[in-house]
Amino acid sequence: MAPGFYQRSLKTMKSLAASAALGGLIALQPLAAVQAQGPASVADLAEGLADAVVNISTSQTVQGRRSVPLPKVPEGSPFQEFFEEFFNRQNREEDRPRKVQSLGSGFVIDGKEGIIVTNNHVIEGADEITANFNDGTKLKAELIGTDEKTDLAVLKVNPEKPLTDVSLGDSDKIRVGDWVMAIGNPFGLGGTVTVGIVSARNRDINSGPYDNFIQTDASINRGNSGGPLFNMDGEVVGINTAIISPSGGSIGIGFAIPAKTAKRVIAQLREFGETRRGWLGVRIQEVTDEIAESLNMDEAVGALVAGVTEGGPAKKAEIEPGDVILEFDGNPVEHMRELPRMVAETPIGKTVDVVVLRRGEKVTLQVDLGRLEEASAEEDKTGDQDTDKPADKPAETEVLGMILSELDDAGREEFKIDTEVSGVLVKQVAPGSSAEEKRVQAGDVIKEVAQEPVSTPGDVIAQVKKLKEDGRRSALLLLSNPNGELRFVPVRIDD
Repeated sequence: MAPGFYQRSLKTMKSLAASAALGGLIALQPLAAVQAQGPASVADLAEGLADAVVNISTSQTVQGRRSVPLPKVPEGSPFQEFFEEFFNRQNREEDRPRKVQSLGSGFVIDGKEGIIVTNNHVIEGADEITANFNDGTKLKAELIGTDEKTDLAVLKVNPEKPLTDVSLGDSDKIRVGDWVMAIGNPFGLGGTVTVGIVSARNRDINSGPYDNFIQTDASINRGNSGGPLFNMDGEVVGINTAIISPSGGSIGIGFAIPAKTAKRVIAQLREFGETRRGWLGVRIQEVTDEIAESLNMDEAVGALVAGVTEGGPAKKAEIEPGDVILEFDGNPVEHMRELPRMVAETPIGKTVDVVVLRRGEKVTLQVDLGRLEEASAEEDKTGDQDTDKPADKPAETEVLGMILSELDDAGREEFKIDTEVSGVLVKQVAPGSSAEEKRVQAGDVIKEVAQEPVSTPGDVIAQVKKLKEDGRRSALLLLSNPNGELRFVPVRIDD
């Protein structure tokens, strides 16, 4: 080994160590810079809003559970006396009314009047409601009104001095990717702050007719329901309402009612104790690509009118089944689910322009909106029996994978079809046909083909033939079920 090897090695190691240390210092500089540029603290914002957020605790009295039946044991068995004593005592305890408590969140929107907003499901069925404030104050709350369709409730407390409150912001301005902050009472832990972003907007989770949720990944758990979702200006842009989670804990998918939807509902609950929504009086369905092609539409937009309520605003304005509503009160209807929300938010009695597509032409109709009644009376469907039909068995015809016949008394009796329903009876549907795929079934009645009324199987055949000649790939059928409920179904035309 060469002389001085150890000395040279030691010198080299010292040099490398110095270089590594210098490199470490250089590496630390950008890391420190990154740390300095991290997300801004929301401590000041959270501190200023915490006092306006309340914990909602409720209690209600529920009846005992149903008695547990006594197991069968042999007569005279040594277990008979034991089981009788045990189960009789158990059932006496279970039958006693008991108090059930639950926890949620809410927030103050009017500190002088003591007005608090929360979810309907947080206080539903409660005998007592208590608002617990950040400073430890507890106040009994009075229920002003609820709305099940949007899952909102308004409460009132009587404070000794004005409460800290927050304002509802413009949820329309919130964008996907914007930072939001949730404050609530998850798992009964008290005021808890979580931060995330807006993941999506206009979410429909099938919880009600007016779904238009803001989706966020800010942690929302059990107990957060009814709490506020803030933007970075400290305005409430949503009311936390639901989560998707198999375990009940946050997996980053939470939903909040937009402030825009809540504002009108809250105002009506405060003024009337109930909601007062506009009513059009139509039954609608989605315009699918197949339906759009059947109607010769360039794109699948709007809401297809499947039925019109007798005596309703739409009927008086001469809106018809088969019309596609494209605009309502100057606003385009891109998707079917947008229309109910537009109508509900329009003042009762207002005259609005409704643009419909009818047989390829745009028609503008004026409608005087009515008020949506929460409970409708049962319609009287009685009528005289039609005895003008021939007694002979009607001829049957096969078309579009269906066996059709004229609708006579025998057909009405066989399928229990209402006397007011008219059209062509579907007697049978071929397995694997397009009609079966669209859930057409025996007992349905075809009222229209391509928006043309039909009364005999020959009418159906003639319309289908015409559609083939025009190069159409599907036939749009207006079907009625035995009870008279209508729906549109596009059925493929096989060459």
